[in-house]
Amino acid sequence: MRFATYEHDRQQHVAVVGEHGALHPIPGARSVTELLGSGGGLAALLDTGVAALDGPADPHMSDVRLLPPLEPPTVRDFVTFEEHVEGMMRSLGGSPKVPEAWYDAPTFYFSNPNALIGPYDDVPVPPGSLALDYELEVGAVIGTEGRDLAPEQARDHIVGYTVFNDWSARDLASRELQVGLGPCKAKDTATTLGPYLVTADELEPFRDADGFLRLALTAEVNGEVIGKDLLSNMSWTFEEMAAYASRGTTLRPGDLLGSGTCGNGGCLAELWGRRGERTPPPLKPGDTVTLTVEGIGSVSNTVVEGVPPVAISTARRRSRQRP
Repeated sequence: MRFATYEHDRQQHVAVVGEHGALHPIPGARSVTELLGSGGGLAALLDTGVAALDGPADPHMSDVRLLPPLEPPTVRDFVTFEEHVEGMMRSLGGSPKVPEAWYDAPTFYFSNPNALIGPYDDVPVPPGSLALDYELEVGAVIGTEGRDLAPEQARDHIVGYTVFNDWSARDLASRELQVGLGPCKAKDTATTLGPYLVTADELEPFRDADGFLRLALTAEVNGEVIGKDLLSNMSWTFEEMAAYASRGTTLRPGDLLGSGTCGNGGCLAELWGRRGERTPPPLKPGDTVTLTVEGIGSVSNTVVEGVPPVAISTARRRSRQRP
């Protein structure tokens, strides 16, 4: 089942997507996160969806603006594709060897849940950036609360999946990473989610013998295919990622876990590292990026001019006097 969040007549609604793109609104619902917060996880969400499908279909997908399918309280973005790490190590000017620490656990950073944009919205260039990049990922959505989960338990806590584009300002990141805190403003302007939340049961037929979802991933820029990969090339399953994320803390309904960027052209910077040059070039206003995930759908965003950065002084050299 597929759930969409959309804007129509200046109001936000949630609907189940029916045949031929028909939207079956869920009465009183304004967000999928709100539905998940009501409890019951996947079973309750499916019951709500079945009831909505029995109701009227109005309006049609073509008559609304699709929004991000949910408003996650937290966004954890992992890095689970070894090929991507190799390419990025080259791009950052280091050794192509993957750091040994990467193999120990599925590392993640927290992204900005307030920077989400819809599947077809325009994306402004981050202030001061000249090296904007896309990142092709899949996001898993937590449906029920859990803490210190084992991987076999975690599967019951994942309610569905969505396409995830982690837009990145590579030039801003290269400076920030030198400080040792990881990317921050480089990831702060936009994250695309959509076009729907596809419930976990729909993707079970794609699961392989090792527990990975074998979904085809495709990235295009201005209609040209730049990258292709399989989601099953992840080094950890979403269940293992959820288990790690829940260590010593509580995952809550709506929390989002990003797969990390896939390999083989899942982003431009990986290709820059492998080729030793910026080919294809960084994204610029007018470029349209389309990311497609088998079984989930496509998001397509056009880059537009951003605003200039507000001037802030460099660090002031201060004394180290003590009281």
